[in-house]
Amino acid sequence: MVFQIVMIVLGLAVLLIAGDLLVRGAVGVATALKIPTLIVSLTIVAFGTSAPELFVSVQAVLAGESGIAIGNIIGSNIANVLLVLGLPAIVYPISAHVVGLRRHGVIMLAATAAFAAFAYATRTIDHTAGLVFIAGIIFYVVFMWIVAARGKGDDPVIGDPAEYAESTGLSAKTLLFLLAGLAGLPFGASLLVSYGGALASDLGVRHELIGLTIVAFGTSLPELATVMAAALHRKSDVAIGGIVGSNIFNIFAVGGAAGLSGASYFTPASLTLDVPVMITAALLICFAIFTRRDIGRVSGVLMIAAYIGFIAVAAVTAGA
Repeated sequence: MVFQIVMIVLGLAVLLIAGDLLVRGAVGVATALKIPTLIVSLTIVAFGTSAPELFVSVQAVLAGESGIAIGNIIGSNIANVLLVLGLPAIVYPISAHVVGLRRHGVIMLAATAAFAAFAYATRTIDHTAGLVFIAGIIFYVVFMWIVAARGKGDDPVIGDPAEYAESTGLSAKTLLFLLAGLAGLPFGASLLVSYGGALASDLGVRHELIGLTIVAFGTSLPELATVMAAALHRKSDVAIGGIVGSNIFNIFAVGGAAGLSGASYFTPASLTLDVPVMITAALLICFAIFTRRDIGRVSGVLMIAAYIGFIAVAAVTAGA
């Protein structure tokens, strides 16, 4: 069991490092090819930062570990709201009064509703759901392109490629980063899925628990580090947009890719606990966005307590 945990941690480390290298390498190549910054932001940065979750979910489905795929999507969205926003809010209040954020909140609610609809209507994420989600992510990217092209100011969800730029031209370092990312992501995902499934079987728990906890927490670490740094520099108002965008990509892009890779099935425990908590988390963040209320220290403490409580209940009721 100890060996399995070590390999899971190793897989997470490889995933996170490879994902960052992939984005840096791809941004470098795009910059050298003089691809417009907006296109790079909406494609390479947006999809690249979700690459760890995407590779894990696809690998899980292909390996017959659909529980990990489902748990990864749900757990990441829950962790993004309750943990990634809750913990930094204790340091410094996070403002939800961000121009242009409400339209993304509406799309996040629509994505969450679509995910829940498939969960309760068909109890599976299959090819049909995959096609619907892929259509959703295409619509979302086109929508952001139109809004940005109309010059309505900086979009709170669009990432800045300059953060990942290693050089202004094509170099051996850029290509090495790209190749390392492309090789590391499937390798890390394979380690995580293989040993995560084995650990769940040995513990006698539902496999979604691995995705809900270890995988979701691990893949949310980059977002947590980013938001925490923003909070420490009292610029946390820019962080909430990244969380909303990440949740949308988790459902549409990651869920879509997983659905097209095969069928993932919801267990009764997922439908009675995991999905309702994900819906509640989405409603909580959208309430703050639509009412433009700051997420203060008290709210942060309550969100962390809710996250710990969710993990505790999931663990106690984790029997396979």
